[in-house]
Amino acid sequence: MNNSAANTGRVLWAGLRALLVLTVITGVLYPLAVTGVAQLVFPGKANGSEIKSEGRVVGSELIGQAYNLPMKEGEETAAPDLKWFQPRPSNGLGSNSVNTQYSIILSGATNRSGDNEDLIQWVKDAKAAVIKDNSVSGYTVKPSDVPADAVTSSGSGLDPHISPEYAKLQVHRVAEKNHLTVAQVDKLVADHTDGRILGFVGEPRVNVLQLNIALKELTKG
Repeated sequence: MNNSAANTGRVLWAGLRALLVLTVITGVLYPLAVTGVAQLVFPGKANGSEIKSEGRVVGSELIGQAYNLPMKEGEETAAPDLKWFQPRPSNGLGSNSVNTQYSIILSGATNRSGDNEDLIQWVKDAKAAVIKDNSVSGYTVKPSDVPADAVTSSGSGLDPHISPEYAKLQVHRVAEKNHLTVAQVDKLVADHTDGRILGFVGEPRVNVLQLNIALKELTKG
């Protein structure tokens, strides 16, 4: 009986020592090593790909955000602030959508099929809003001008990019709201359009936050 208890004790003590050693290695030393290497090799990405403006962090280049007016009493969703370039919808525009305000707590698609009545209506409403908001004096947006990313969300609902086509569609409105020339804003979009990675991966894209920061600097000048 005593031998059995002693053997059990040795096994438990060996297991406890293994647990402590593995906890230190995998729970302390390994994370510290990985963190240290990341900070040395690519500190920007390791810290969340932060974007700064006027000395303070205003967002991440990996996560989209909304550019809205303050909500008024009785409103379910905030209206877009049309002096800024707008991102793509964040998982629909309806009150039953997953994420309408780029809340990073919520990420994911609506999981609605292409023939879903709610989704179809959201797309129609979004398209009508894009045409209305971006049609200004001397420039009228046609339905055929509206690209898909202007009326649909990304798979995550947090895409920080829009297509160059959607950015260019907004140029006349942004120029008018900020008292700039179309040429000035058009050049801004061209300067902030990224091509395909390695020349063939993905699609050309525009980071909305970086574009709006550049727009802010331009209006200050």
